[in-house]
Amino acid sequence: MRKPIKPTATISEAEKVSVTAACERLIGEFLRPRFLPVIRPTEFNYPVDILGKWRGANYRFIQRYRSGFSENLGEEFDAPFARLDWISRDRFDIQWHRHTGEWFRLHRGLTLVNAIETLKSDGILHPL
Repeated sequence: MRKPIKPTATISEAEKVSVTAACERLIGEFLRPRFLPVIRPTEFNYPVDILGKWRGANYRFIQRYRSGFSENLGEEFDAPFARLDWISRDRFDIQWHRHTGEWFRLHRGLTLVNAIETLKSDGILHPL
């Protein structure tokens, strides 16, 4: 197994703004309409949103859940399902969040445009 490439520089604010805009479009125009068109409360944990957040140079795609269990009714928690890792200017790795809590790299060195297309087309990267 290859070691992950560590960026030698940090992502610029301008690139971060560009990545955020592309990811928010993906969430608003593809992920929410396709995977969360309506919120359906249940007696178990159920999804209430799909969102994105930066953590360092990584943009995580997250599904937010709300509890329907009587002992913690209404409490919410986040479950990440995919991540863009910034490697260098306009180069990203895509990682999938395994049920074990570990991240697994599926795609390497993609441009932002290719990364967004891959997030749309690779079903393993979609929320549950």
